[in-house]
Amino acid sequence: MNRRDFLTASAATGLALVAAPASSAAADPAADRQLFELRHYTFASLDKLKAFEAFLKDAMIPALGRAGVGPVGAFKLLQADNAKAFKEDPAELYVLLPFKSMEAMLTLETKLAADDAYQTAGKATLTAAKADPAFARYEGQLMLAFDGAPVVQAPAKGDERLFQLRIYESHSQERALKKIEMFTKGGEIAIFRKVGLNWVFFGQSLAGTKLPNLTYMCAFDDKAAMDKAWAGFRADPDWQKLSKDESYKDTVSTITNLVLRPAAGSQI
Repeated sequence: MNRRDFLTASAATGLALVAAPASSAAADPAADRQLFELRHYTFASLDKLKAFEAFLKDAMIPALGRAGVGPVGAFKLLQADNAKAFKEDPAELYVLLPFKSMEAMLTLETKLAADDAYQTAGKATLTAAKADPAFARYEGQLMLAFDGAPVVQAPAKGDERLFQLRIYESHSQERALKKIEMFTKGGEIAIFRKVGLNWVFFGQSLAGTKLPNLTYMCAFDDKAAMDKAWAGFRADPDWQKLSKDESYKDTVSTITNLVLRPAAGSQI
């Protein structure tokens, strides 16, 4: 499958979520799988990040709930958790927006613009001056949930919880789809479940950066739980067998691995 065919197929899948009549929903393999957007915000300083974190908690996340979006995840990076990647705490935030439908995604900004409570509570951020913007920029990654993990979930609740965001880039569309198959049909998701790698989401990226890729997030009660789960995964006989399956060879070319902490107001 070439890039043009893949993008056409991806767009068609997304549109089918909205356009397909109810009678055909059962026949559509994507009908019950959520669409979600992962936003990556960057800031000019940590002070700007802290101000935006307060805006998320007090204004944006409540408004997203009123718009039917949730559970909303908000996450920040600490240098102590990502020592190999950063020399200091990065001024970055990730925000996860799960949608019940493509229509919910397409109408979100209109709903937020009409939400008077949101516009009032978030006024300082929403109307920030060009000379002093609330954030530098954000990038959005649109994903479709995997079959077998169809909705975003919040499996960890404690104050010490942490998350891993992992992005698996592939060198071709065919290999990217094959890696997704390894998770869904090959049994990798089942192995995750068995060893305590509790996922927040698994997503096939439809638009965004680092394409083609799949992206997933796992949640843990604390760092010890994370280390234990990955040790169990590596030692699991089903994983050892699956990892040697030649049909899944060369499905991943680059892995991004980040450890995240919940930001203020996060529902995940």
